[in-house]
Amino acid sequence: MPIDIGIDLGTANSLVAVKGKGIVVSEPSVVGLDRVTHKVLKVGNEAFEMAGKTPENIVVIRPLKSGVIADDYTTEIMVKYLISKAKGHVGFSVFPQRLRVVVGVPTGATPVERRAVEDACRNAGARDVWVVQEPLAAAVGAGLPITEPRGNMIVDVGGGTTEAAVISLGGLVSWKSVPVAGDAFTERIIEFVKSEYNLFIGERTAEMIKINIGSAYPMEKMQMEVTGRDLLTGLPKRITISSDAVRDAFKDLLGSIVDAVKGTLEATPPELISDIMETGFYLTGGGSLLKGLDRLLSERTGVPVHTVEDPLTAVARGAGVIAGNMHLLKEILQA
Repeated sequence: MPIDIGIDLGTANSLVAVKGKGIVVSEPSVVGLDRVTHKVLKVGNEAFEMAGKTPENIVVIRPLKSGVIADDYTTEIMVKYLISKAKGHVGFSVFPQRLRVVVGVPTGATPVERRAVEDACRNAGARDVWVVQEPLAAAVGAGLPITEPRGNMIVDVGGGTTEAAVISLGGLVSWKSVPVAGDAFTERIIEFVKSEYNLFIGERTAEMIKINIGSAYPMEKMQMEVTGRDLLTGLPKRITISSDAVRDAFKDLLGSIVDAVKGTLEATPPELISDIMETGFYLTGGGSLLKGLDRLLSERTGVPVHTVEDPLTAVARGAGVIAGNMHLLKEILQA
């Protein structure tokens, strides 16, 4: 009997869902390597803990960029690690059976990029591999009726890309993708703190700022103390940063996401627009957890916006459902 799993190979985080078990693996998409020997030292959580703390001979890299493979070698390592971790949740003895995998990929992934994902999974032990567009997997994970003749809209805000898509009869009717998502907001905080305060902070500090006081819509004013390295003296320095300042730094990034959503709606047939106006559209992906993003998008588009339950896992959960439902997979592949 085949084992069905869904994989979300994300720029920031990778997740695995197993049929009947739900999400069994969720770890950062990072690999620690020895620069000289190229030996793999750590993967996932343990590699993430190394970031910013390594000697010169060790490098911590992300094998995926904008949701697609940037480095074949480390991506294959990452996939093997994810499947190996999943074995521990299902039971090692059952994995020699036929392993069927569905992987979510960005809508704009090229045939070469899709093939690279398939090859990485097969080299990691999968017998059957299918790639599906991430908005479709996210919509299934959100429980939307994607095979019905009605408009279903997903806005998936991941780590590397934001993808807005309207789905009907198992396929994409209209979509837009922009390279602006969670990682871009984190990078913008690093740039902003450097330019405004002459302070250098690391990625993990910037991520905490984003989580704690970052927002897309005016909210209660908050402040946060941040420690970094003074660029003038080279010494440690502490500053206080406000939520208003962070939100102001996000303006153009948020504008790109709004434009992608508007562009998708503008390219959608009127019959499907009426469905979306009635039910609204759904936010998925870890980047959708930015405070007030749903309010901003609803205000700018005039459409109700809902953030799905556990948005970070929607793509993986949907891929897992598709892997275990050959009829649904066939409808999606034929759409």
